[in-house]
Amino acid sequence: MKLSKQILRSERVQAATVWATTQVVRLLLKTVRWRLDMPSETEAILVSGAPFICCFWHGRLLLTPAAWRRDQRQVHALISTHRDGRLIAGTMRNLGMSVVEGSSRRGGMVALREMQRILTRGDTVAITPDGPKGPRMRAKMGAVKAAQLTAVPIIPLTGSASRQWQARSWDRFTIPLPLSRGHLAFGAPIWVPRDADAATLEAHRQELENQINRLTDASDRAFGHAPILPADPDPGDGPARAGADNRQPAA
Repeated sequence: MKLSKQILRSERVQAATVWATTQVVRLLLKTVRWRLDMPSETEAILVSGAPFICCFWHGRLLLTPAAWRRDQRQVHALISTHRDGRLIAGTMRNLGMSVVEGSSRRGGMVALREMQRILTRGDTVAITPDGPKGPRMRAKMGAVKAAQLTAVPIIPLTGSASRQWQARSWDRFTIPLPLSRGHLAFGAPIWVPRDADAATLEAHRQELENQINRLTDASDRAFGHAPILPADPDPGDGPARAGADNRQPAA
């Protein structure tokens, strides 16, 4: 086992990491000048206070808290139970978000039932549909099934910043730099019919993936950043879809 993994198992180190990450995010929320865009039908849902499933890529997770700064709704983030997920969960809790533990790979059915309960109650759920381990920018089916069960819409979200650092990790985790200009973009709502068959569910999953990727590409290009391409699809997720892994160095 690597020394770094042994260190991160320490509760004191985990607590210190969560505290430091929380302070960084709070600094970014204060110093980055954010601009928010959304279509009118999405704005109507947000203004009404109705529940929805917010989906964004794992690599853009650190940008999304800015979307809720002026919104009093309760947001519940679905976070993986693995070690890195616990660190993210601690940070989200410090920022005032509730956390639902689980993922499409571990505890998926339990998490799906909990999301159904939260959405039926009238709160909002936030999901990274390519998490916790990818493939990058490829949506799994969990959010679509939750939308089918609860009859609430899925709303895509993404963001970019004029100056940002991107890790060489699988998700190209993106951190906006202080004093930069930030852009957050909500997509159009996706409604999944209760009686949707397998082909319809797949069509909505593809629509979700396409929307987030189009918005992310446009947001990055607006700031002059090279686009981050989706990774090759997981063979276990069904027929191969277009797109190749991005081998270029991270910005």
